[in-house]
Order: sequence, then structure tokens, then C-alpha cells
Amino acid sequence: MSGGAKKPAWVIDKERAKRAAASETVWLFGLHAVRDALLNPARQKLRLVLTKNAFDKLEDAVSQAGIEPEIVDPRKFSVPIDEGSVHQGAALEVKPLNWGKLADVAISGLGAPLVVLLDRVTDPHNVGAVLRSAEVFGARAVIAPRHHSAPETGALAKTASGALERQPYLRVTNLAEAMDELREMGFVLLGLDGEAEVTLAEAVVEAGTRPIGLVMGAEGPGLREKTRETCDRLVRIPYPGGFGSLNVSNAAAVALYAVSQR
Repeated sequence: MSGGAKKPAWVIDKERAKRAAASETVWLFGLHAVRDALLNPARQKLRLVLTKNAFDKLEDAVSQAGIEPEIVDPRKFSVPIDEGSVHQGAALEVKPLNWGKLADVAISGLGAPLVVLLDRVTDPHNVGAVLRSAEVFGARAVIAPRHHSAPETGALAKTASGALERQPYLRVTNLAEAMDELREMGFVLLGLDGEAEVTLAEAVVEAGTRPIGLVMGAEGPGLREKTRETCDRLVRIPYPGGFGSLNVSNAAAVALYAVSQR
């Protein structure tokens, strides 16, 4: 490119996005979430704000993390978190975690050959609950698109009850492309759909010992058409009752349990 030529718009957008990601920080809050982040050596910690009462409860974790806390009056607890958040006098500014490449986590990561893919699930409480279930049942990762999904937030971390620090949460550029990549690695992709003819249990038996990716959509719209087309099978969790359906986090817990028992 000659010295006077302008960069293409897509190059400028990509560079801008890269700078924004590099400067992004997250405020975690609540005793449990802050303690787990303090004890996570992979977590880059920037600023810790505590009341005296919270410091007394977290002193061992603060000491281990080697970060100097700001002790503040409970009435002057001023950090950029949503008003009304139950912070328990503890807030920690951090950098988002970097779990590395999808292939590395999916093929050689810790846990069972099992991942969860979330299609436009934007509620941080739902994603936090899915992360918690994924950790309990030994999944290797929870995967979501970078846009139109819940980012790391204090609310997500609080709901995850520490799982955000231990359970890989990968946000990819394109979910369908990530699904194709997983299929090339040998994964069977099972999309949850309440109207499907095949049950999850039947599909798990059919998959045998192959690794499984559970693909779940947001409540209401469910899986997008492109996501449905990219699944190997659409499956349902049978409900003996006539109430309706589970929300995405509860459905994820049931599906993870079912796969973990094979």
C-alpha cells in the first residue's frame, strides 16, 4: 500500500475493535465472585474496592492475590456497577479472561468431550447458570457468538457462583463456523428443539462415544435457522407434564446431566 493510500474501512473497523477489546475491563462484585477472581492466577486484577467488613472476610484471598485494596466507607461505595447490585461491600475491576483457541479447548481441554453452544442467549443470569451447570457436569467449554450474547459482567459472574473463573467461556466470531470446526474435530452437534421428533436420550445413544456439542437457543426465538441447519440432529427433552418447556439454563442442566451419564 502506498504511503498516501487510505486503509480500507474493514481494516479500520478491525483495528478499532481490537483496541476496544484491549481496553475492556469488567467489574465483578459480591464476596463469592470477588474471592474466586482473586484466587485465579489467570485473572488480571486492576482495582479492588472493599468495605472493612468485606476485607475481613476476604483478607486471605487479598493477601494471596497480592493486590492493594481500597478500603471505603459502606455509604460511599462508588464503583461503576448497576445501582441495586448486591455487592456485599466487594468489587474488583479485572480484564476479561482469555481461554485461547476453540480447537485447543475442545480437543485437549479438561473435562469430558462435551461442549455447550449458546445461540444468542443474552441474559447474563441464564449464561451464568449454564456456566455453573457446565462446570458441575464436566463440560469442556461454553461457546457463544461474540455479538448478541452475554459478555462477562458482574451479574453473570455472580450467578455463575465462581464458575466463570474455572469454566471456559469462549465467545467466537461466527457460531455456525465454530460448529463446523467442532464437527471436523469429530463432535456430534445436537440442537435442542421442543418440536423435534428424536429425544435427547435417543440421540445420545446414537452418538456412542463421539464427543457431543449441545446447541441451545434463547427463550422465545429458539435456534436461528442457520444454527438449526448446521446441527447434526434436532432433539427434544420429553416433558411428561403439560406445563410447557424449561428455560435455557434449566434445559442445559438437564441435557448436560443426560450426556454425562452415558
